Amino acid sequence: MSDLAGWIERTFGATPNDISLYERALSHSSLAGESYERLEFLGDRVLGVSIADWLYETFPNDPEGALSKRFNALVTGPVCAKIAREIGAPEHLRLGKQARDDGAGDSDNVLGDIIESLLGALYLDHGLEPARVAVRRLWADRIHAGEKAPQHPKSALQEWAAANNRKTPAYEIVDRSGPGHAPRFTVKAAIPKLAEATAEGGSKQEAETAAAKALLAEVTALVPAKRKRGKAA
Repeated sequence: MSDLAGWIERTFGATPNDISLYERALSHSSLAGESYERLEFLGDRVLGVSIADWLYETFPNDPEGALSKRFNALVTGPVCAKIAREIGAPEHLRLGKQARDDGAGDSDNVLGDIIESLLGALYLDHGLEPARVAVRRLWADRIHAGEKAPQHPKSALQEWAAANNRKTPAYEIVDRSGPGHAPRFTVKAAIPKLAEATAEGGSKQEAETAAAKALLAEVTALVPAKRKRGKAA
């Protein structure tokens, strides 16, 4: 058994029938030939249905909104990238020289995609049930993290704006830099006529989330202070 086949079996609990699927799942677009992108598209859906089914079973009393919050917290790019590092995926990643020199092997974007592409390969090789079992094993320490469903910063900011009769938060990309496999986005989040905040991230979504978190901290400190001054007067 090859080193890759042994790693796949230890990590996902299934012996590869078609090792080429997993080789493709670990191949970046900087290499000639097929890359992981199509498998990542498929694996994203495999991960989604696996997590959704698991949450539905595990939290029978949660309403749809709470389940959605839990789901969104579990499938983010940074979470997927962290799991990729935990299982040793970077050691098996196949990169072109330029991409390797540019640090793609430690990019959250790339490593997050790799987890999904590997799940896509596992699905094609063995079917949905082994893929679902693998997801439950890899995400086992995260499914019960916190008794209360986490609130996504963008949702929390939008709810704050509505509760305080403010306009809906707006997001704008103000800068994009870096190579294609490891971009950096700077996003401005703003509540018109009140406050704004900027933040960076490895994806548009990550930067928006960070900007929303920063803006929420700012406005929750700002608005109560204004009200207190008004009462004192």
